[in-house]
Amino acid sequence: MDKRTRELVDFTKEKFGLWDYYLETYSFNRSVNIFNETVYTMSMEWFPNHCLGQEYEDENPVGTAVITIDVNSRNFESVIFVMGQTFATNGINFSDKNDIIKWVEQETGLTFGQQFQLHKEEEGELHFKECINGVAVSPSGMIEVNFDQEGRLTLFSAHGHFPAKDMVKIEPYTLTFEKIEEIAKNQVKLIDFPLMEQQRLVSAYAVEELYVRNDQSATIPFEVIVDVRGYMKIDKTLDWDEPIEDSSFERNEITWHEEVSADQAFSGEPSPDTLPITETEQEMCTIEVRDFLRRVYPSDSGVWMLKSLHRESGYIHAIVRANKQDKRVFQRKVNVMVDSESLQAVNYMDNQMMLEMFDEFEEPEKVMISKDEAYEKVKGKFELEPYYVYDFDQNQYVLCGKIDCQFAVHASTGEVLLLDEL
Repeated sequence: MDKRTRELVDFTKEKFGLWDYYLETYSFNRSVNIFNETVYTMSMEWFPNHCLGQEYEDENPVGTAVITIDVNSRNFESVIFVMGQTFATNGINFSDKNDIIKWVEQETGLTFGQQFQLHKEEEGELHFKECINGVAVSPSGMIEVNFDQEGRLTLFSAHGHFPAKDMVKIEPYTLTFEKIEEIAKNQVKLIDFPLMEQQRLVSAYAVEELYVRNDQSATIPFEVIVDVRGYMKIDKTLDWDEPIEDSSFERNEITWHEEVSADQAFSGEPSPDTLPITETEQEMCTIEVRDFLRRVYPSDSGVWMLKSLHRESGYIHAIVRANKQDKRVFQRKVNVMVDSESLQAVNYMDNQMMLEMFDEFEEPEKVMISKDEAYEKVKGKFELEPYYVYDFDQNQYVLCGKIDCQFAVHASTGEVLLLDEL
């Protein structure tokens, strides 16, 4: 263990009062955040001293402290005492809720009410959500603190991006439902929902979530934010005249976890995943994905669209979707993994098997309600909430209104249902 690593270990031990613990294992990891920055973390597993010399193969003993620290900022991402039991001595203790909020502010450098706010309170738990001046953020950061009956810390986690002020375009919120009613109406979609227990499908009109820019200049699809990563949009239909007769495709094992050295972590070496996808790589990947489809789905010319490319874990991931989508909640999707160096397809994931499960379900009843009728039934139940949303094109957070609705309309009976009931 080198001097820099030892400093982090000692810093952690002292901060959380791990005097009755010994360091069992540690490792370095790296990831790329939505700002395309490389983040290095060090993960540690501290075992209670009374476990020394015992064998633990599959699980950590009760009271183990599993701790992850950001190597650069020295902020802790997570602290978990297994099974909520701590053997810390003079560790982190809280007397009340205000005490916890002050500690979170101190740990994260964030200001309560301006950058995070209380979301949920349960016995022994406080859950916070990221905000910007009290306005919700997407993708949202989450902070959680758990404590035992004596007020001792048993869990802390902080995940999110919590942007600096210069990354946020602050403006007064001016959107009203009247201004965006036509957009809202277009978000009403006829969808077949699977009722798992009854093994049948139900057709219902539901609202597809969408972010509308405060100035109404553009919209940001909800699924883009769910992915929380930058990607290159392609949207190209793939067709061919001839299939590739050799239909065998040998899957290579994918290495999701990379070995990261202390030198890489402390030097802040950029991850290869931060590299832009070049024009040549884009062209080569498109050809390779088409050839993959010609081999694995030979009769599907024109059926598939290459939606996007992005880097992840040393591979270029090509997201392919069926051109013609049905009304099902889950849509057909193939993720083709391309080796970053050889630009050869090495593996793929197809959700067809999951979708085939629904083929056995009882078909939905006949649709008797029109989209316009459904819209009128839920019009008064729409939600339009202000959100600061990360715009990948502008590399900043912009003020939007989130169109959403917790209700759906049964397409056969016209009954208004809570989405949770479907």
